[in-house]
Amino acid sequence: MAGSTEPTYVRIAAELTRRIDQGEIEPGGKVPSTRQVAEEFGVALATATKALDVLRAGGLVITRPRSGTVVAPRADTSRTSGPRTLTRRQVLAEAVAIADTEGLDAVSMRAVAGRCGVAPMSLYRFVESKEQLVAAMADSVYAASRFAVDPDAPWRERAEALGRELWRLHRDHPWLGRTQPLTRPMMLPNLLRFGDRLLGALEGLGLPPKTQFDMHVLLFNHVAGLAANIEREDEAVSLTGVSAEEWTDRQYVPHFGNDSFRSAFPHMARLFGPTALLADGYDMDIDELFELGFGLLLDGIEAYAQRQARMGP
Repeated sequence: MAGSTEPTYVRIAAELTRRIDQGEIEPGGKVPSTRQVAEEFGVALATATKALDVLRAGGLVITRPRSGTVVAPRADTSRTSGPRTLTRRQVLAEAVAIADTEGLDAVSMRAVAGRCGVAPMSLYRFVESKEQLVAAMADSVYAASRFAVDPDAPWRERAEALGRELWRLHRDHPWLGRTQPLTRPMMLPNLLRFGDRLLGALEGLGLPPKTQFDMHVLLFNHVAGLAANIEREDEAVSLTGVSAEEWTDRQYVPHFGNDSFRSAFPHMARLFGPTALLADGYDMDIDELFELGFGLLLDGIEAYAQRQARMGP
């Protein structure tokens, strides 16, 4: 659009709109991020942000938890109607679906009943309160895994397998961590199975009983605590419509080139900025953080057990 007097961000928005209208980016497809738009069109991040805001204001794109900015669906034809016999399994499945997409705070007896197509009082045949509903939801998710390990495998192999399986569940259902506060955990049979298997893996290290249990708590907390950040990010995206990447770029990138920033935070400036070691920025990968942190914890447990063995009783 050479010679156009329209602002640059409007022309960029028009081009992205054309791609959406012509099906180059289909409904549900990921829209280029702020950084990608800036690179493709050779503009500043602020200009790229304005272009995406135009699409968002026009309802062409939406921000979805764990997906980022995507093309908005054209129509919702997924719901079906027809009488069904209500079951406990259905109640829990619908409640889990609400928590997965909208967060745990969105779960209520009324909301679940609405998805089931029944009156709220109908749910009380299966659960007596929201607290009981949340406990049953969590236990049903943990029940999806047998937490099976080879009892004859080395302790670390068993611990890694259990940790990764627990991470998978919490990654898919980030609200799970909120159901198990560290100081007041609920008694969930299917989660207890995980704990029992993990304690069995740690048993061979010869740790004192309390230390063994402490290690099991720390490993569980690494998974649940890290996954809880996914739900917090989902909530932030829902409230602001801005992804974590976009938010971070707006908050930090403008400061990296300032002399005052480099003077006040020399070690940070060494990493970030136009000519720094991480000139392309830092893209947080929560799965990589889980692997790194879990590995470091297991390294520490192993080193601790070896040190205790050398010291003797």
